[in-house]
Amino acid sequence: MSGETVRITLDAIDTKAETKAVSKAGGNIGAVVTFSGICRADEKGEKISALHLEHYPGMAEKEIESHVEKAKQRWPLLAASVVHRVGRIEPGEIIVFVATASAHREAAFQAAEFIMDYLKTSAPFWKRTEGGGREAWVDASEKDEDALERWK
Repeated sequence: MSGETVRITLDAIDTKAETKAVSKAGGNIGAVVTFSGICRADEKGEKISALHLEHYPGMAEKEIESHVEKAKQRWPLLAASVVHRVGRIEPGEIIVFVATASAHREAAFQAAEFIMDYLKTSAPFWKRTEGGGREAWVDASEKDEDALERWK
């Protein structure tokens, strides 16, 4: 696989540029699947004004790269990109962008879901909500944990 990107950033994610980079990674790309995770204005029914995401620099990137490698072993990917925000993120802003490219759509769709299920439940990020004069740490939901189980 020639085009692989794993990046953690404080900056807004340019999904158009990221998609273009994956699409032009080379090989016989016939499908590119993208996913953008967007900060909602509520978390578990509570209004929020922002999410705060923290990570362990260096370790988080290596863990995500390892999971992208697992996706490459399961599906014939030609390119993959994971860009994840950290810091303060307001409702409507993109938190995470995942793109996978393959010769055929089925592999690209499944690999993107596999990577997102990992990011949602097991990636080394800590998420805290801000709103209503209080802050609260957020854990992965049971639904997200169940989604990850299907890949085992």
